[in-house]
Amino acid sequence: MRPNKSVKARKREQRKGVEKKIVDRESNHVVELANLRRQHQLILNSVGEGIYGLDARGNVTFVNPAAAEIIGWEMDDLVGKSMHKILHHSKCDGSHYPREECPIYAAFKDGKVRRVENEVFWRKDGTSFPVEYISTPMHDEKGELIGAVVTFRDITERKLSESILQRANEELEARVAQRTQELSQANQQLKQLNEVRSRFVGMVCHEFRNPLNNISFLVSSLRRYSRQLSANRKNEYLLDIKANIDRMTQMTDELLVISKIDNESINLASDRLDVVDFCQGIIAEFEQTGSNKQIKFNCDLKELKVKLDGRLLRSIIVNLLSNAVKYSPQKTEINFYLGTKDDRLIVAIEDRGIGIPRRDKNRIFEPFHRGKNVSNIPGTGLGLHIVKKFVNILGGKIKVDSQVNKGTKVEVIILL
Repeated sequence: MRPNKSVKARKREQRKGVEKKIVDRESNHVVELANLRRQHQLILNSVGEGIYGLDARGNVTFVNPAAAEIIGWEMDDLVGKSMHKILHHSKCDGSHYPREECPIYAAFKDGKVRRVENEVFWRKDGTSFPVEYISTPMHDEKGELIGAVVTFRDITERKLSESILQRANEELEARVAQRTQELSQANQQLKQLNEVRSRFVGMVCHEFRNPLNNISFLVSSLRRYSRQLSANRKNEYLLDIKANIDRMTQMTDELLVISKIDNESINLASDRLDVVDFCQGIIAEFEQTGSNKQIKFNCDLKELKVKLDGRLLRSIIVNLLSNAVKYSPQKTEINFYLGTKDDRLIVAIEDRGIGIPRRDKNRIFEPFHRGKNVSNIPGTGLGLHIVKKFVNILGGKIKVDSQVNKGTKVEVIILL
């Protein structure tokens, strides 16, 4: 009988040993699981990004300190609550954000990872911040969806940097566009300058060549036929030479005036003038030149004393009268009107000449530009340009009304 007891005892000891091993394994498993949980908790606590877990209903199962701090909540107050209602309830414009449209919860439906970086989360105090987040679905051992883990970060500084960079790029693009426009304008101005220079060279060559040729021919005739020419004929030749010299002198003076205007070296004088007497004197000078055009002076005033730069006013009137005389038929009348209205001096000169073609009207004040219908009538194309410049300097306005073969009226208005 004794050996049977020994067998039972041995079995009992074996059973106790197995049970102890099971208990030890379970104890070790519990310790390992606790250690693992502790490690996971340490990781969650040390991560700077916000992390929280959701169950299948969208309620919080866990949240790390960073997430709670970023949105201004206590960790214990978040567990078990709907995170969508807490921090994702509204869009960036403040409008309602339906849960069924939320990418975080879309992970519950299709099991796909969602990454979003153009939305906002809301803090407890009602303020919002731009956020970048990733919603990753969670599965159980059977592969069924049981929730999601959301990792997010506040990207306010990044958005600010992007905004600054974008603004800097826009400013740079604006500067480049402005500089490009300036260069384009400079190129256009250079092109126009080259065109003006070409016209100037052509005009100077043409306008100076004719008087010089005339002078050369007249001098040669005087030298070659001095004995055959009568005293009257010689005097006519000398007068023609003087007229050609005067013509070149006038052109030179006009070019010098243009140069002074461009260099802004004209200083306004404040002369005390009787404008009525001043204009009558200019008309008398034109009559002494032998012109067969009658200048009719229309003025209801006996005198009009003003403070004005006499040089500029004289140049304006002389140029306008010269054009009227030059482009009018022989033995025609030129009307010269002088008057005032509302503290404004009005000078108007009207002729019955060839007029200005419509296509030339927009360019009549350009230097060296002449109408297409001037034919072989001599001129530099500087008269109206100088008039316009001087009128501007005096703070006035100029108006031109013209019809081809019917005449031209130029009205100058100067504030007194």
